[in-house]
Amino acid sequence: MSGLEGQELVEFFDVNGYVSGLNVLDEKETLEVRANFDKVQNEIGEENATYSLHNKHLTDEWVLRLATHPNMLKPLKTLLGPNLFLLDSRFICKYPVSAAEEKEAFVAWHQDVRYWGVEGDVISVWMAIDDADVENACMFVIPGTHKSGLLEHVSETKEGNLLTSNQSIPEQLFDATQAVPCPLKAGQMSLHHGHLVHGSGTNRSPRRRCGYVIRYVSTTAKPIEDPDRPRSFPATVLVSGVNEPENFEDHSPDWFSWRS
Repeated sequence: MSGLEGQELVEFFDVNGYVSGLNVLDEKETLEVRANFDKVQNEIGEENATYSLHNKHLTDEWVLRLATHPNMLKPLKTLLGPNLFLLDSRFICKYPVSAAEEKEAFVAWHQDVRYWGVEGDVISVWMAIDDADVENACMFVIPGTHKSGLLEHVSETKEGNLLTSNQSIPEQLFDATQAVPCPLKAGQMSLHHGHLVHGSGTNRSPRRRCGYVIRYVSTTAKPIEDPDRPRSFPATVLVSGVNEPENFEDHSPDWFSWRS
């Protein structure tokens, strides 16, 4: 699947709602990114590194350089067009579960767009900092569910859900037997549509599983006006092209000088 590009990429993504195994970083770049993350992790501790590193692209140059890597933006431009906003980003780390832990970290079945309040396609990147496989709880997707519209989300009853909203999609609303794993080597990424049902289990391996999740939209997307659930977009950065028709504000750091 990693060789998909151009029209083949467009057609596969349209049918399935995701694509996986796309090469982004070479070996040297991968090691540099992992070293940068390890430094942050060592400074703040594993508990804080699990889910608290939010929108670091606004403050850390190495993070924004990763989120604007040409190999990352190329397939996104193919799918969304040349004018792109980075909407939001977060590092998500699953550490090996110890016998002493009372709850096991997992990510419940969900759709990203449930939380964003955006009219227009949202594509999420899952960028592998470490190797991600079934053993250390890589992401699973339900192909084709991006065509199902927004599904009901309810409160998750099992403890350990990493989603800050603690929501999940009831399994009677989709066929979990169709789940497909998205294993990645460090330096690779997957893309998935904002409506695609996806999630991941508990890391029962002895290895860390760290990923960088970034949301992208075309500049033609726009915020949904919802007085019952007002949203703000303080981390949007124009990463490619021009900001037309200015539906989002560009919060680019002063030092961001390499926009494509």
